[in-house]
Amino acid sequence: MRRPTIKDVAERAEVSLKTVSRVINDEPGVRARTRERVNQAIAELGYRPDPSARSLRSAQPYALGVVYDNPNPYYIIAVQNGVLSACRETGYGLQIHPCDASSPVLAADLIDLVQGARLAGLVLAPPMSEQMPLVNELVEQGIKLVRIVSAAADPHDGAPCVWVDDHDAAYDITEHLIQLGHQRIGFLWGGTSHRSSWERYKGYSKALADYGIAEDENLVLPGDYSFDDGFRGARRLLSLPEPPTAIFGSNDEIAAGVLAAARSSGLNVPYDLSIAGFEDSPFSKQSWPPLTTASQATEAIARHAAYRLIAELRREAHPQAEAPANEGFSPVLVVRGSTAPPRPRD
Repeated sequence: MRRPTIKDVAERAEVSLKTVSRVINDEPGVRARTRERVNQAIAELGYRPDPSARSLRSAQPYALGVVYDNPNPYYIIAVQNGVLSACRETGYGLQIHPCDASSPVLAADLIDLVQGARLAGLVLAPPMSEQMPLVNELVEQGIKLVRIVSAAADPHDGAPCVWVDDHDAAYDITEHLIQLGHQRIGFLWGGTSHRSSWERYKGYSKALADYGIAEDENLVLPGDYSFDDGFRGARRLLSLPEPPTAIFGSNDEIAAGVLAAARSSGLNVPYDLSIAGFEDSPFSKQSWPPLTTASQATEAIARHAAYRLIAELRREAHPQAEAPANEGFSPVLVVRGSTAPPRPRD
């Protein structure tokens, strides 16, 4: 069967092509009964507007861009899927744009991207979303955007966002380890350019302080959000004269690296070493033992960021509409087989 066209919708609703276009673009000036008839015809025919064709016919672009620089493929795939689902439901196209967050010409590149590809706006993933000079320059150029950021509360910094409370989730993970009886808990950072790394470290540090456990700087190591850094960091921690009984990796990839290092050292997880990650990526369930982690609804977070951006775009046609609010998400502790009380040591 051929794909239904806008002409089919117009014939079914007994209106002009221009009227169908105005309904699809949510333009004012269409009577309620006519709008209802057009929407009913769209539903009956299963018509879906072609975003690229809409952009060519209209002065208004109908595609979003997702901008990212992140070594974790599971995170990026979840972000893409979340934004894509929102685009499909609202008739927008999607362009994926990997980039170098440290590039000195990143702002110019993104401005060229928006103008050259005729994008309606951008969803910025970390760490670009947390670089306020970049964000401010894009906003000054009139580019609509919504950011995904790590924050314990709405940052209220003037740029639309969806925020994720990594701090309290990291606190919960560390508290879980402490309540199991662990006193020496290692912490492996993700990339310091990501605010999520700082928030997760601060949650870890606060939990130790609240339970009266002195933080040992030898147990806290820098790194990136990668399996290799988790493996290397764990080997360093396990070689200490007094190694940790538990290690908290800033994401599940790091924690998987820790698990590999423990196995290569002949340790039994969780009885010789407890391991926790963060984000609840697919292999946190597939590893053995499965990883204790914080379940972060990355796909839902990205979908809400896209809806937030689309709401901002629609306000241009309806300035009287109330501005959408920033939304927050709280990752939830998930306890699995990689954590247990420490084995008594001689």
